[in-house]
Amino acid sequence: MSIYSKLVLVLVLVEVATMCAAEQVRIEPKEITDLFANPGVGWETFHRTADKDPALQGLPSSVAYYRFYWNEVEPAPGKVDFEKLDGVLAQARGAGQKLAFRIMTAGTGRAYLYSPAWLKDLGCPGFDFSTGGGRNKLWAPDLDSPIFLEHHLKTIALLGERYDGHPDVCLVDIGSVGLWGEWHYSGTAQVGGDQPVPMPTPETRKRIIDAYVAAFKKTPMVMLIGDTVGMKYALSKGAGWRADCLGDMGGFSPTWNHMKYYPEQLERCSALEAWKQGPVAFESCWDMRRWVAEGWDVDFIFNWALQVHVSYMNNKSAPIPEGAKGKVEDFIRRMGYRFVLRSLEHPAEVKRGEPFPVTMTWENVGVAPCYADYVVAVALADSTGARVWTQTSKETVRTWLPGRIERLETGRLPSELAPGSYGLQVAIVDPATSEPVIRLAVANRQADGWYPLSTVTVK
Repeated sequence: MSIYSKLVLVLVLVEVATMCAAEQVRIEPKEITDLFANPGVGWETFHRTADKDPALQGLPSSVAYYRFYWNEVEPAPGKVDFEKLDGVLAQARGAGQKLAFRIMTAGTGRAYLYSPAWLKDLGCPGFDFSTGGGRNKLWAPDLDSPIFLEHHLKTIALLGERYDGHPDVCLVDIGSVGLWGEWHYSGTAQVGGDQPVPMPTPETRKRIIDAYVAAFKKTPMVMLIGDTVGMKYALSKGAGWRADCLGDMGGFSPTWNHMKYYPEQLERCSALEAWKQGPVAFESCWDMRRWVAEGWDVDFIFNWALQVHVSYMNNKSAPIPEGAKGKVEDFIRRMGYRFVLRSLEHPAEVKRGEPFPVTMTWENVGVAPCYADYVVAVALADSTGARVWTQTSKETVRTWLPGRIERLETGRLPSELAPGSYGLQVAIVDPATSEPVIRLAVANRQADGWYPLSTVTVK
């Protein structure tokens, strides 16, 4: 740093210290317990949007979760049906939601193919198999095949070109492998024998994960918990994780259940701290009605999910059992992030052209950070409500782990600002649009998403 730069910095610090020594105004906003939707967190709808999901029963939802079989989204080689996907995005946007999605290459319904027919026609090898006693004949591509890898990795790249960082996409679920993209072929039996469909080699699994990582550099991703090799590798690349059978306490076996398996698998994969870099997402095993019918402890299930820092929950758009809605509401208040502005201090008076320091104490009362690069904004509004000056933070809220956060935001007021009394407002905004995006758990939110908190005299 040059001598001139050092001198400028000293002068700014002196100005700030002088301002801080002046009469200070301290505001302590009122915390609220309201339920509300925020981006990248919360109770998901499944294959429908919030405005078409009566199972929500008035619960807020900012996330619509969809799964697409590969043959649904790529009718011809290299020709992804973006019109179809954009249509789903538009529906979600219209319902006040963002999209989370997964791509799958194998399923167990009545159809023979869930990967594109053209892939098989190109000579891609695969496996004829059945499930559930062989009622339906199904086909899964050999994921180690160069033909599969050539075309499917290109599909992932095309999806990334279109949707990475898209404002209406909040999460990508790393699928592609296994039944329903769940990274296993459990319960399958190849036709003509009893061997299951084999998983691809570890090298192939890593190549598929690498393709997602290369395609989605901005949008958060999650990896299915079940595949140890894939889970460890995806977490090493910055992904979060997902589990698709939350709540099972004995539905498959009297000696084994998912609620015992998940903690053990997290230890095996060294995944207990992964929530700090990427989100944790759950899907209910069956749905909550099964939990209640079996007498499983709903409080225990939800509390464990909170202990591992859940941000997303998908109950498959199934009805909430009678008597359980209050538990769901408490769960929603605690999952993911929830920001409370505890206090704000600023000088009562400030001169035009001088620094305006605002000290804030925030608290994330949720269990996880926000995984988007939103920023704190402080603004002054004139008597008409028009904002005439705005200062945005250079640091994002992505680092706000659960607990208290101290922030000092200092911006210099313009020298041409007219003297007078101004309202001080705060918001958390998207830096790409400068519009508020996160609702705070404090009172007095304006319709435009800003929070008027105090007044400042400008001289």
